[in-house]
Amino acid sequence: MSTITKQNYRGVYHFSPKEKWMNDPNGMVYFQGEYHLFFQHHPSGMTWGPMHWGHAVSKDLCTWEELPIALAPDELGMIFSGSAVVDWNNTTGFFEDKPGLVAIFTHHLEMPEGKPAIQRQSLAYSKDNGRTWARYEGNPVLEHDTFIDFRDPKVFWNKETNQWVMIIACGQTVCLYHSPDLINWTYASEFGEEVGSHDGVWECPDLFPLAIDGDHLNTKWVMLVSIGSDPAFVEGSRTQYFTGDFDGEVFTPDEDSLTVRWLDYGRDNYAGVSWSDVPAEDGRRLFIGWMSNWMYANQTPTEGFRGAMTIARELYLESRSGGIILVQKPVKELETARVPVLSLKDVSIREINTSLAKLHLESYEIIAEFSRGKSVGFKVRVGADKQTVIGINGVTEELYVDRMASGQHDFHEHFLGHHSAKLEALGDSHDLRIYVDCASVEVFSNGGQAVITDLIFPALESTGIAVFGENENDLLISLDIYELTLSAEIDKN
Repeated sequence: MSTITKQNYRGVYHFSPKEKWMNDPNGMVYFQGEYHLFFQHHPSGMTWGPMHWGHAVSKDLCTWEELPIALAPDELGMIFSGSAVVDWNNTTGFFEDKPGLVAIFTHHLEMPEGKPAIQRQSLAYSKDNGRTWARYEGNPVLEHDTFIDFRDPKVFWNKETNQWVMIIACGQTVCLYHSPDLINWTYASEFGEEVGSHDGVWECPDLFPLAIDGDHLNTKWVMLVSIGSDPAFVEGSRTQYFTGDFDGEVFTPDEDSLTVRWLDYGRDNYAGVSWSDVPAEDGRRLFIGWMSNWMYANQTPTEGFRGAMTIARELYLESRSGGIILVQKPVKELETARVPVLSLKDVSIREINTSLAKLHLESYEIIAEFSRGKSVGFKVRVGADKQTVIGINGVTEELYVDRMASGQHDFHEHFLGHHSAKLEALGDSHDLRIYVDCASVEVFSNGGQAVITDLIFPALESTGIAVFGENENDLLISLDIYELTLSAEIDKN
């Protein structure tokens, strides 16, 4: 086993490769008790390069075991992003007496100078729980004559139409295809013109149904679309979402989707998609993203490796303020990593800071609740003149993360920033759930309605914590702090 935890800026409870470059999560699928996480990987470089599919597995979405590279470039090109599914009924004919895994990915072939690259969709399959892979001899299985960008296929089995469905990024839109066998594909429809953000190229789409407010008789379809970085926009790469209806061929957005809605209001949650084949008895829609931004991803100041994933999250649809919104919550499995540090109720900011003064933590979780209308926040990874500030503005009712003084930032002119998200009222109080790790903060507020994910690069000695508010006598309803650690931690440097 090569379970990786931390070295320079390596998170304790976030997955990162043992070495070299990583970007988009790929091929997430659950099978035989394991969550598979494939990922875009350059195994011989610290920046983006010839793409392979790296591979890791987990039984608990917290502790990851990195396995050998699953797919390497071949005569058809590099191995770009894609998805993986369980072929339960052997629709492909690749398997005999038991189901197996099928990966659907983009082959990216560079052409002579002056000609655009060719992007085509191909298959590989595994009969041994993803440990080894065979390429389909008939690759590629899907091509397009006009789209220069034609990549990142996400595939799922549609029970209603009894067929496979593919959603794929096509420049400034996505296209939908269907197939009986993952090999022969028929075009169905195109979505994206004059809707959503077009501030960058569309990438890494996903499409899935979710119950509204937990009512499985009332569902909507959710489409995720990431948009790449454009120098004209300092936000860099981001992920948007749409809600609507899907009849097996056409996605029809609802009125809420006429407004651009972001999955995450930070800068560092990109290209995320959901796991396939999570068992029905579990029933969750599980998600993970690449914790970086194309604006500066190649320059982040890590050593030996570059790139990490967000924590795994569960996605929900909830009714808020007359509309339907996508909500994210950390997976419950993360609670097994908790080591209680502090638990207080109905306590003043002054008293809290007395308790916090003696704490020095790198990787931890903060859960706080306080009265609505109050401006309250936390300073984390505090040291010397550095800190990351996370809080809620009680007047504007906004969640924010301020990384203007968070640590190293000179690797890119736009890394510094103050990022905010509007809050939807839930009652008489606000809640904050903050995950702090060696190089990141992930903040969830109001039950996961507002989410901000940001990288930070603090000094090792920046381990202080403080709370602040309008008045040091103001009370917090509750505060809990847990150190987060994994029992399988090894390879600490």
